[in-house]
Amino acid sequence: MLEEYGYAVNNFNEIKSHILKIISNSPLPEDLPHAKNTLHWLLKVYPKADFQLKIAALGHDIERAVPERLKREDFNNYDEFKKAHALRSAKILKNILLNFNLSDNIIQNIFNIVKNHEHGGDFYSNILKDADSLSFFDVNIKYLYEREGFEGTLERAIWGYKRLSSLGKKFFKNIDYENDELNLIKEKILKMEFKNGDKNC
Repeated sequence: MLEEYGYAVNNFNEIKSHILKIISNSPLPEDLPHAKNTLHWLLKVYPKADFQLKIAALGHDIERAVPERLKREDFNNYDEFKKAHALRSAKILKNILLNFNLSDNIIQNIFNIVKNHEHGGDFYSNILKDADSLSFFDVNIKYLYEREGFEGTLERAIWGYKRLSSLGKKFFKNIDYENDELNLIKEKILKMEFKNGDKNC
């Protein structure tokens, strides 16, 4: 499939390695496994994912790994923070991709996917939004619980669950934890959704 865009298969691996090397500098230990795991969930949610989606999945949070990363407390609300984070990640990733042999169209497509991945709105960014949320529940939530405890993690988990599509919610139901408190968070979310009348649960 990559040949359709005019570049070799090994270009993906080269770009992937470059992105992951940058993310490995993040001060948060979950950022590198989250990047890899988001690609894993992307391929589970949408096995036909192409080069653009795969690169977007790997680099969607790259802003967190660079100096002067954005801080939640500098924004009026969490949605504003997430929107700014997505835009800055998209800009950083675009600048990285300009160093590779990619068309302007492909780079712009990846920029748009990452810019919109927190709130979705189009086919590709909606898929990445699901993969990102599922990876939060698979990887990030364990680290967050260690830092924030039950209530802080529950609040963030509710926000993440609301982002999921109907398909994403089905995948979420199959995620289980060794930590009883995290399983309780999952149970609370599912009960809350059921009370709200969501028949997709």
